[in-house]
Amino acid sequence: MYYVTQGIQTPIMKIVITGSIAFDYLMHFPGKFSEAFMADQLDKISLSFLVDTMKKHPGGTAPNIAYTMALLGSHPKVMATAGQDFKEYRASLEAVGVDTSAIVAIEDDFTASFFVSTDDEQNQIATFYTGAMAHAKTLTFAQYAPDAELTIISPNDPDAMRNHAEECRKLGIPFIYDSSQQTARLSGEDLAASLQGAAMLTLNDYEYNLIKEKTGFSDSDIREQVGGLLVTKGKEGALLWMDGEEYHIPVVPPKEVKEPTGVGDAFRAGLMRGMELGLPWPIAGRMGALAATYVLEHVGTQNHTFTPSEFVARYREHFDDEGALDILL
Repeated sequence: MYYVTQGIQTPIMKIVITGSIAFDYLMHFPGKFSEAFMADQLDKISLSFLVDTMKKHPGGTAPNIAYTMALLGSHPKVMATAGQDFKEYRASLEAVGVDTSAIVAIEDDFTASFFVSTDDEQNQIATFYTGAMAHAKTLTFAQYAPDAELTIISPNDPDAMRNHAEECRKLGIPFIYDSSQQTARLSGEDLAASLQGAAMLTLNDYEYNLIKEKTGFSDSDIREQVGGLLVTKGKEGALLWMDGEEYHIPVVPPKEVKEPTGVGDAFRAGLMRGMELGLPWPIAGRMGALAATYVLEHVGTQNHTFTPSEFVARYREHFDDEGALDILL
């Protein structure tokens, strides 16, 4: 299948996004978390942080990624579980072009909830209530997304992540493995088994080092088992390794810094949209960097907006795409 943009035929890739659906409760702590911890008493922590703001936002890794992809003109399908309180959230996703037909609402449970406090140095402490996400392990590509041509397995119920990776290998569906926030929860055995054969592994630098510690894998061990690797490094940009080539992806300077929740999801969205359009890896990676900056400039993971033309114009303020992004206009 193809769609036509300015007379150019572009293949439509059936992208399916798996992961959590949640409501985010974002709080701000006016200080530094690090000042509250005592190095010689980390084995008996008992702390309370008084926050000065709290706001509720739609969130979850799957819709976060899908939302930014939709802003860039894509129509990804989300395969996940939500609760009885999902009706308005579903409508808001559909309004921007996200396919919600594979989102199953669990009528006797509530949508998962993410509680995160951010300090003045953008450090975060978070907890997550599973809720309806616990049912995600019952979803299969065979039933809900048999036409998937690329998927991302983002943080979700641990059993769901394991099942999705196994099914993708069985069905031959290329998948991006993104353990991210669940890296701390998953065992070394689960991580080693699930990342095997991934088209790409995506993490931040802390999570990447944690995977190596838990699995005992070296850098070369990991690269032998996956097709590509994205490691985001905050202000230092990101490392993108694909097809045997290594690229440094610089950050796009934010106009202001509001809140970092969802920045990694937006990076993946921009990168995947570039993959969907068949763009060169450096351009796709820089699309991810710019998408991440949009989120950093807002409180909430889906409160940023832009048109494709606005996105391209801002991209060209920092990078030369040699006309490749005309496809978005």
